[in-house]
Amino acid sequence: MKISINKEEFLEKLILASKFTSSKLSSSTSLQGVCLKGEKGKIHFYSTNLNFYYHGYIKNESAGEFKAVVEPRKISEFLSLLPPGKIDLEVKEKAIVFSQEKTKGEFALYSVVDFPFPPTITSEKRKLKTAFLKESLPLLFFSASTDETRPVLTGVNFVGSGETTQVVTTDGFRLSLLNLKSELPLPSAIVPSGFLSEVNKLIEGEEVFFSYQEDEKLLVFYLKEHELFSRLIDGEYPPYEKVIPVEKKTTIAVNKEEFLRSVKLVSVFARDFSNIIVLETGKEGLKLSPKTGQGEDNVAYQEAEITGENQKVAFNYKFLIDFLTNISSKKVIIELLRSDSPAVFKGDKIDNFLHIIMPVRIQE
Repeated sequence: MKISINKEEFLEKLILASKFTSSKLSSSTSLQGVCLKGEKGKIHFYSTNLNFYYHGYIKNESAGEFKAVVEPRKISEFLSLLPPGKIDLEVKEKAIVFSQEKTKGEFALYSVVDFPFPPTITSEKRKLKTAFLKESLPLLFFSASTDETRPVLTGVNFVGSGETTQVVTTDGFRLSLLNLKSELPLPSAIVPSGFLSEVNKLIEGEEVFFSYQEDEKLLVFYLKEHELFSRLIDGEYPPYEKVIPVEKKTTIAVNKEEFLRSVKLVSVFARDFSNIIVLETGKEGLKLSPKTGQGEDNVAYQEAEITGENQKVAFNYKFLIDFLTNISSKKVIIELLRSDSPAVFKGDKIDNFLHIIMPVRIQE
């Protein structure tokens, strides 16, 4: 049975589905593949690593009934090199064939017997304003850990309390905290940040539907022809409230773009010294230098509004760049207590968000 399909549409879904496959070599081949399921009028795409599930579809009037699990990466590479337009898909007993005029590519199939499809969702669909997902969550993603040995820190922690919700991410060296006055319909839970990032990329419109299947600890987002499933992260989030300073001795207000430029300039030299940049307040404003202890070489000066005590504090420059490239404010505020205390970073006129970076100890 041959099916005529639009190459771009098919390739887009295949690449997206491949993001939710398992990359572990110890996984069964079915978890490393994408399941294609044909029915009258549609071709469905399924993939999973047992923590995430993806389901999407394309409409196709020539599709008949079939089921096949394919290795997506080689097929994606092959299809990406074909000219735009229509291609033919043929599912055989042990292979799938893609052809366009005289060009053909045959790819072996994985076993479809053990492929795990998403759990059945019985909970009601609820609406969520997409402004929160599109505008607020990106302020948190960069602070989440990527270390899979501490899975709790790879998630976005939602903490509901009455009519307010706190949303927090941390990797142990920095922390982002969002305070929302209105309660979110999302459950108090730890949701994988990578999953929410993929959801963000697919959002269109002002509202999105989601379901929370409590017995499965499963969160599902419905985005037009896509369904994205994620299991919640089980574990206890660290007591993040303890690292939030309750006092300050110095406040620094700087232009964001100018400060970002100064950080990048000094980072050229800081890479040779453990990526550490030293910030020092004084009469001339804010001085930035690499951790070299070699006088006034490789220094940048930044105009700043400074109130309180003069301070000298050091940070990993990559953490500063992450914050500055993700905050939308024209001016940023830095609040310092001591050189060894967590420093607070804020966007001017953004009252519900703060970012904390742990300083690096430096020898005087």
